[in-house]
Amino acid sequence: MKAVWNGQVIAESTDTVLVEGNQYFPLESVNRAFLVPSPTTSVCPWKGTANYYSLHVAGESNTDAAWYYAQPKPAAAQVAGRVAFWRGVQIIDA
Repeated sequence: MKAVWNGQVIAESTDTVLVEGNQYFPLESVNRAFLVPSPTTSVCPWKGTANYYSLHVAGESNTDAAWYYAQPKPAAAQVAGRVAFWRGVQIIDA
């Protein structure tokens, strides 16, 4: 799978996990040069507190376009150490 935004591959991996229609990529498969930490958080009742990254690619920003669970609840252990994308980031079956 590939995550693509603004003409750049943000993440690429054969080891993604599908949860609620979202592909979660291993953090090590993400090009961290494109990630900007965000203060935004949200809470999912069964996954826990999500933290966000904004993307900065080729001079353009995509606010809170990636999220992860630093300490997922036990029911969501499969997303630990993984990042998912939205807000116009294309997920392509490579």
